[in-house]
Amino acid sequence: MLKPREAAPQMSFPTIDGGTWTLSERSPKNLTLVVAYRGLHCPVCRGYLKELNDLAGEFAERGVEVVAVSTDGEERARTAKAEWELPNLTLGYGISIEDARKMGLYISTSRGKTSIGIEEPEKFNEPGLYLVKPDGTLYSAFIQTTPFARPKLDEILKAVDFVNANNYPARGEA
Repeated sequence: MLKPREAAPQMSFPTIDGGTWTLSERSPKNLTLVVAYRGLHCPVCRGYLKELNDLAGEFAERGVEVVAVSTDGEERARTAKAEWELPNLTLGYGISIEDARKMGLYISTSRGKTSIGIEEPEKFNEPGLYLVKPDGTLYSAFIQTTPFARPKLDEILKAVDFVNANNYPARGEA
């Protein structure tokens, strides 16, 4: 079980810009925001990542580094970045099912289904959102079993403002 104030799960994955994104190498002013999305086949993810892309500058102004990742391979991630119009978003790809589980994510199987005309991978991660402190400890995590009912990004921004202004501690560690 993931616990706030303890080390966040190790996260390292390639990005479509050709680099490797590794959580332990990040040094944001205040927080790192990692959004795990289901993949190219998910229309809810499309809208969520589009909103995240549009708010990337507001997160940056608050000292929050933003990245999104899924178990999708490089080709599907590149397609998502282009078709979903995500120029402001660092997009990672290719986390293994094992690593997704270590992140506390739920895993689904496609059972041969397609979504919005796009074939689902055999196995893929369900959504999650993590806020990680600069020291690598987990501040908070929001993990879903379905693509629905995700944290509202404008509320995450308000929470970041409150946390930054009040040095509010992580909760839920007991």
